[in-house]
Amino acid sequence: MATSTTTAKSIAPEEYYLKPTPYVPNSDLPVLVYRNVLPSPHDEDSATDFLEANSWEKRGTWGTIKIRHFHPNSHECYGIFRGSSILLIGEGHSDTSGGAEIHVSAGDVIVLPAGTAHSSISSTDNYRYVGVYPKGCPRWRNELGKKPMVGQAISQEAEAVGIPDHDPVTGIDGPLPRLWRSRRRVAKL
Repeated sequence: MATSTTTAKSIAPEEYYLKPTPYVPNSDLPVLVYRNVLPSPHDEDSATDFLEANSWEKRGTWGTIKIRHFHPNSHECYGIFRGSSILLIGEGHSDTSGGAEIHVSAGDVIVLPAGTAHSSISSTDNYRYVGVYPKGCPRWRNELGKKPMVGQAISQEAEAVGIPDHDPVTGIDGPLPRLWRSRRRVAKL
């Protein structure tokens, strides 16, 4: 079984901050990208074992998903084990701006806070990743961001999703719980 290592604990993820759009709540929490942290050889089993060792659970294996969508009720993590993709984060179906493009490839891990829109713009034919979620979280619900958000219900739902105690890459002392809790403390001030 592949497990997180001390070396991985010293890795700092890239952080992407997104503002809400008229169609998508996004999150005050940063999207986190860890570069080339999955164990070699990169395959579905080793990616799954590595991420599940840190209290996240696999709920599927996917490739290119071009439909812009978000999950207001769960955080999501991709462990990319084959190929590469350019992801668009932060824009729903009806948005024309406000997002960011992120290139990911085999070995990378990306963590999307609840409410963050995401899709693939382009991918290699062999692009594949495992989707893992914090243990105990509900099954994700897809929203597309086609209609303007009315009121605060969807934003409040996304903000109410608990911050995991474990980083999917580095475990309990990892950057995710520290960064996300710190960000929420600042947001409450």
